[in-house]
Amino acid sequence: MILAPLTPTSDLDPAFLEAFRSGTLTETQASEFARRDPMQITFLLLALSAAVSMMKRPAIGPHTPSSALPPYAKPPGKHRKKSPGAKPGHTGHCRPAPERIDRVVVHELPPCPCCGGVLAEGSTPRKRIIEDIPANLKVEAVEHVIPRGYCQTCRKQAEPKVADALPNATIGNRATVLATWLHFGLGTTTSQVVEVLNGHLQCPISEGGLTDIWHRLAGIFEPWYRDIRGFCLNLPVLHMDETGWKTGSSNGWLWCATGGDATYYWIHPSRGHEGLGAFFVEEFSGVLVTDFWKAYDAVAKYQHKCWPHLLRDLKEIDAKDPTVEWLSFSKKLKRIYADGIRLKLARDTLAESAFDSQMLALHRRLYDLSMAMWTHPDARRLTKRLQNYWESLLRFVEYRDVPSSNNKAEREIRPAVLMRKASYGSASERGAATRSILMSIYRTLKQRGVDVLAATEAALRTWITTGQLPPLPQATTSGD
Repeated sequence: MILAPLTPTSDLDPAFLEAFRSGTLTETQASEFARRDPMQITFLLLALSAAVSMMKRPAIGPHTPSSALPPYAKPPGKHRKKSPGAKPGHTGHCRPAPERIDRVVVHELPPCPCCGGVLAEGSTPRKRIIEDIPANLKVEAVEHVIPRGYCQTCRKQAEPKVADALPNATIGNRATVLATWLHFGLGTTTSQVVEVLNGHLQCPISEGGLTDIWHRLAGIFEPWYRDIRGFCLNLPVLHMDETGWKTGSSNGWLWCATGGDATYYWIHPSRGHEGLGAFFVEEFSGVLVTDFWKAYDAVAKYQHKCWPHLLRDLKEIDAKDPTVEWLSFSKKLKRIYADGIRLKLARDTLAESAFDSQMLALHRRLYDLSMAMWTHPDARRLTKRLQNYWESLLRFVEYRDVPSSNNKAEREIRPAVLMRKASYGSASERGAATRSILMSIYRTLKQRGVDVLAATEAALRTWITTGQLPPLPQATTSGD
């Protein structure tokens, strides 16, 4: 415990002060001090209060999330070096003009705003197009009259299928997919979705009714969910990450596998091999990009470990313990990374033999650094990591499509983290499974540049009519 310095006016006994600072204060010393001058007790309590407040302040480091820091502990924001927006002379960006005009409003000339005189009509009037939501926005209630027929051959009744809504549902497909997209695509809470439907859209529904619809949709769209999993397992480069996720009263983990234009989520109680086994049915044949979590080692032969995770460790130790030996270790490791970046960028300009020679030299430097005898405790700790992963740290140089970081998985798991902050996890295992399915589908469709609402509504109509889902939509644009 670090105590705030006492004021010079207090003449505390040095032995008492040392015992108080070191935590070895005896009952006799405390009783004797309690009978002393109240002013000295005041100074000591102020020092103790300052020490306790320092203990409550979170430690600031490269791994500390910004949301966990109080405002006074956050570093000042970076100033923008250049003004925002496109450079002068570039074509401007604006909303496209609507394809249709629903109505035209012709305005009359008012009196002159200066003198009140009559204005003479000038040149051709200008036109201004405004898009807005009508004030009388109401839900359309449609009554379907469904005839029934009797087949004398089969001796069964038959009737046409209503493709506008799920069987026995009282809200249509458009309202269903809108509510689902708001919750699983944008992270809006269930109560907020209900408020939008009940208030603005005037479509009354309860939270329980909405949740039941989502469970039904998860069962319908599960084939798409399996297709996304198969797509990810066949990728040449796959990124993975995991984060905590509570299901009911039990702690668990939300896993994220992403690559190309697909993202697959699943929630599992385990962060170990059991959680990975729910996704991998056999050893992954591509390059798996992850952090240094040990469980990933059992599912892929070829791995690449995220350099920024390692560099953040170096930065943190550089700040707290800048000894000569540590700075030497840190500098050598950073140089290997910088040389790897330069070699990757120059790959197309080098002969294959020259590239292989420099690649071999990088591996040798990283291996030698990991096998060197270091006395610094953090250097010894990181050399153990290097000994386990010295080959995996340079995959990004060997393979063109492998990045140096696991940033893609961290970006794709972030929407789930934001949803977790809003919903606090899942209330049940069924809810966790529903979230995994629908969140994967909406995230994948967004990555593929597909109109999410139109695609899911059309698929729902097809399923209602035929009992089968259409194929999972493929990419139409570059995605996000």
